Amino acid sequence: MSETAKPSAVVVIPCYNEASRLDFDRLGDVLQNRTMRILFVDDGSTDRTAALLGEWAATNPDVAVLQLPANGGKGEAVRAGLLHAIEEGATIVAYYDADLASPTDELVRIYELVVERPSINVAMGARVALLGSQIERSRLRHYQGRVFASFASLLLGVPVYDTQCGLKVLRVTPALSAALDRPFMSRWVFDVELLMRLLNGPEPLGVDDIVEVPLREWRDVRGSSLSMQARLGAMTDLARIMFTYRTKGGRRSPD
Repeated sequence: MSETAKPSAVVVIPCYNEASRLDFDRLGDVLQNRTMRILFVDDGSTDRTAALLGEWAATNPDVAVLQLPANGGKGEAVRAGLLHAIEEGATIVAYYDADLASPTDELVRIYELVVERPSINVAMGARVALLGSQIERSRLRHYQGRVFASFASLLLGVPVYDTQCGLKVLRVTPALSAALDRPFMSRWVFDVELLMRLLNGPEPLGVDDIVEVPLREWRDVRGSSLSMQARLGAMTDLARIMFTYRTKGGRRSPD
């Protein structure tokens, strides 16, 4: 990304050993919207991910790659990417899963909603199985998600349906910059902590600044689900976040 062509919107895509799943043809659809650019964050991959990303970026000026020296987890990959995009001058940032569980046109749709409605500072995709939508999710994963979402809602103090959907679009605000100023506690439930920071930071967002947008299409992608051990770890991390942010107003306790 050049200094003379500051991006107005950057889509951050964290990658770890995604060489067999990267679909550059589909991701290229995002770039049809000329205000959007893609920033891949390679989180210390050990396969050919970095090489493939580099090859695509070399032939496309709207694609960049941020290489992390070691695997630090999805949360830190997303945070590094968002910070890089903000430093490059982005006014809107997004993060989006490399497995393309949700089609690229859903990403563009939610991005355009944020552009059209200045009152929205955070738009979150929500996997809600409604008539007319195509949400392909196993029954077990659905109910596990509902249990997790219930605990997350209690922690946040707001009725959030789906904190963990990997499609979020955020307007760059002082609240977002403050929320990204230190590492997240968890590799996988960083979304909850990000929302906690946005709602309870030094320049907090209000509940009305955040919307959940039901997705029209989403599907389970093989290899994307967490293992049972990771799921238990996610619940443990949620409890850690709850106790860490237990002070008045939800702000983090001093270390």
